[in-house]
Amino acid sequence: MPKAGTDTRAKLLARAQSINAEIDEHQVAIAELSQERRDCLESLIEDGMTQSQLADHLGMSRGRVSQLLSAGARPERAFFGTGKVTVAIGGKNETGRKDGKPLVVASGEAFGAFEHLATLVRMLGLDAESEIVPPPGMVQLNRANLVVLTSPRLLPFVGQVLDADPHLGFSHDERGWFLVDKTTGTEHRSPSDEGESGDYAYVGRLPRPDGKGTFLYLAGIHAPGTVGAVHYIENHLPELYREVKTRRWSALVSCQFNPDTRRITSSQLVSPIYRHEHA
Repeated sequence: MPKAGTDTRAKLLARAQSINAEIDEHQVAIAELSQERRDCLESLIEDGMTQSQLADHLGMSRGRVSQLLSAGARPERAFFGTGKVTVAIGGKNETGRKDGKPLVVASGEAFGAFEHLATLVRMLGLDAESEIVPPPGMVQLNRANLVVLTSPRLLPFVGQVLDADPHLGFSHDERGWFLVDKTTGTEHRSPSDEGESGDYAYVGRLPRPDGKGTFLYLAGIHAPGTVGAVHYIENHLPELYREVKTRRWSALVSCQFNPDTRRITSSQLVSPIYRHEHA
């Protein structure tokens, strides 16, 4: 076979890259559809249908239905996505360095939250990487498999997206930041502001600005609350996934931590799990 010229080689490389991207997109779509099909089958089984009845309706054998129900990873893996999970963390400029150049850093507690989240994600068969978002917090939200940590104080752009939540959100006044349940009018102010070992956090799935998906958002009023949000997900993922799947939703979590070690000792919901309309 004769060697391709420079122009032909460039065209072939571009076409190969395009095909490769298309295959990746199709594989993601197939994985998402397969997971959605399994979710539907599990819901129908929970609703009282038998595997034989499902097989009749779907035009397949009972054995194939059984295989679909048992195959693959734990279903709650879809809570985080279909590929490598990116965890975006709001950062601050560290000053006082000898070279005079500011360094963007995240708090130790925020990194601790990431490590817990990464461990959970890896247990589900996915990988995870962290990304520190420098001031002024313009995080890129139009990405698949994205989790965002830290409050609108560090990530004000996320705060704008959070306004789309009709039920819950952050607010602030002369006393500081707090979380509010818009449906009930209840305000949740951090016990940490009064010197106590507790905090509140927002957990939920919000729409991407481009309208092509969603991202998970976990944020405490203070850093311990963010860790508490991850603690709640760690301990309630299977039932949470059964409740919301990959739809848009939100809830508020309270947490307690050891004042000496700052380790989270408990976390629980303090609001309903609100499903967002048309989500």
